[in-house]
Amino acid sequence: MALKDKLEAVLNVGLRVPSIMLLEVLYRWDVSSFFQKIQRSSLNNNPLFQYKYLALYLHYVGYILSLVLLTLPRQHLVKLYLYVLTALLLFAGHQVSRDYVRSELHSGYEGPLYLEPLSVNRFSTALLAQLVVCTLCSCVMQTKRIWLFSAHLLPLVARLCLVPLETIVFINRFAMIFTGLEVIYFLASNLLVPYNLAKTAYRELVQVVEVYGLLALGMSLWNQLVLPVLFMCFWLVLFALQIYSYFSSRDQPTSRERLLFLFLTSIAECCSTPYSLLGLVFTVSFVALGVLTLCKFYLQGYRAFMNDNTMHRGMTEGITLLILAVQTGLIELQVIHRAFLLSIILFIVVASILQSMLEIADPIVLALGASRDKSLWKHFRAVSLCLFLLVFPAYMAYMICQFFLMDFWLLIIISSSILTSLQVLGTLLIYILFMVEEVRKEPVQNMDDVIYYVNGTYRLLEFLVALVVVAYGVSETVFGEWTVMGSTIIFIHSYYNVWLRAQLGWQSFLLRRDAVNKIKSLPTASDLQLEKYNDICSICYQDMKSAVITPCSHFFHAGCLKKWLYVQETCPLCHKQLKSQSQPANATAAPTQDILPANPNPAEAGQGEPVAEGDQSVTQNGVPVEGSQASPSSTSANPNLELGPQQADTVDSVYLEGQVAGLSQGPGESCLRHRQPQQSASSPAAASSTACGAEL
Repeated sequence: MALKDKLEAVLNVGLRVPSIMLLEVLYRWDVSSFFQKIQRSSLNNNPLFQYKYLALYLHYVGYILSLVLLTLPRQHLVKLYLYVLTALLLFAGHQVSRDYVRSELHSGYEGPLYLEPLSVNRFSTALLAQLVVCTLCSCVMQTKRIWLFSAHLLPLVARLCLVPLETIVFINRFAMIFTGLEVIYFLASNLLVPYNLAKTAYRELVQVVEVYGLLALGMSLWNQLVLPVLFMCFWLVLFALQIYSYFSSRDQPTSRERLLFLFLTSIAECCSTPYSLLGLVFTVSFVALGVLTLCKFYLQGYRAFMNDNTMHRGMTEGITLLILAVQTGLIELQVIHRAFLLSIILFIVVASILQSMLEIADPIVLALGASRDKSLWKHFRAVSLCLFLLVFPAYMAYMICQFFLMDFWLLIIISSSILTSLQVLGTLLIYILFMVEEVRKEPVQNMDDVIYYVNGTYRLLEFLVALVVVAYGVSETVFGEWTVMGSTIIFIHSYYNVWLRAQLGWQSFLLRRDAVNKIKSLPTASDLQLEKYNDICSICYQDMKSAVITPCSHFFHAGCLKKWLYVQETCPLCHKQLKSQSQPANATAAPTQDILPANPNPAEAGQGEPVAEGDQSVTQNGVPVEGSQASPSSTSANPNLELGPQQADTVDSVYLEGQVAGLSQGPGESCLRHRQPQQSASSPAAASSTACGAEL
């Protein structure tokens, strides 16, 4: 982005902040209490304060002007600020001229200036100030007619000509009146400009609504005004003013506990209106986005920004804060109560940020554990972040239990923190299993079962915690204070965190049990059959020391075929349905003439049997590669290849290896280990990393 574009973007936001500040002041201004104070003061006899309804009308006019300033195009907004700056400069010139006349009257000296050093100093200072004002006004208004702004030089010229001091007073008044007439003339000549702008804006709005609709209009205004950044800047300015006002009124230093209380009360003071609350929401969103971005950068470096995940934008935390603030009536509370409630809400936001950090770190850590990457620095970053996500949520839950009385919202925070720690613990256990395979240089037996039990234990604990939260919320609703928002949250929590989790867990268990039963029902190949087959497993590309034979006479590793059956109940090569066999699991295969002929070249495995084009399976480390012709997603290659609703739910889990590969390596690389058939040593982590998909 060019420097000019950056400057325009900064001006587009900075010039609109005062309009929101004005809205904030107008919202806090109580007209009735203001007039009650006026009646008790000496200004009660002032005609300006005699008409209360006039002030009310001016109050609403201020709202309209603020909204106009907020929605005014940037070019016109810049012009408006330049006009205001010119008016302020003219007022400064008037003040300088008035102060000079008063000082001359106070001195009483009417002789030549060069005979009195003090008069020379006063004259030089006033002349220099007036010249600066005239020059700045000429530059701001972009005109060479500098005499339009030099009326306040008349008292100085008169004093230089030895005009009596009483006459200089009238000359100063004339200069003020002349400047005022200039301003009135300028306003009158531009009186129809607001009307023309409003007319043009209305015409454009009608055209946009007719062509694109109200939603497009709202999105256009959202992007042009940059509302999230605008409200964040407004809130930061408000918060800075609050902190400055506190420290400017205190002389003694503040203790650490006092600083924490000051921080919470300042935030509470800066969310007492809807405008400041929106500013806090957007500020929290940007802070969460910054934390998540730093988390990704810490794990992956600059590669983290190549494939940015749009799910982690920080809006979840901002929306959470907004919902809780509206549900609890945050802006209607007193400052102390608001600060206490805000501390609880911020705990919930922090718990949500930790969960988002875990969602970013989990696939990266698993990919690193299953890869051949020997960089100790990468492993240290991944493990250190996991340890932080393991310890900090548990510590936060402990501190909450120590300082707060338990209620429904605190129970949600504690449960979320505990679940985050448990999930990190499961991720670290799987990572350790992968690293053990790497050290042993051979696969761990039943690796996928071990990972399934680890994930299943975590999912069970997660389900139990969610059930406890729902039970506590229901009891608090029944025996305590009932609210519509609280009941809605309990219902949503019950449906998504209890009912759906129970359904998915049971379906995953049934699919796994059916796959195990089908594997047990298939015949096991004998040593003679394996020697005659002389090929590799077409799923994982590994040598076959043991195998099972499908009814269509294809050989696979039992573990590889079991993982395939988690997705669909067809043969990976010919896509025929695999039905349970009546013969025992250790029975031998069909006659040898039905077995595929031996292939002298193992790299050309799977070509011994004529298979229709498009039905050949492309696999990777025991899991079908996404996008291959034999993958579950390519149903167009075979019309008989369909996924049931329960099977489709487990596709993402079984293909975790492919997703992890894309996260841990750049384009054209694979983080998981691919063994070249019959040529390179087997990779234990690659053979077992697909077990990550067997989650409950």
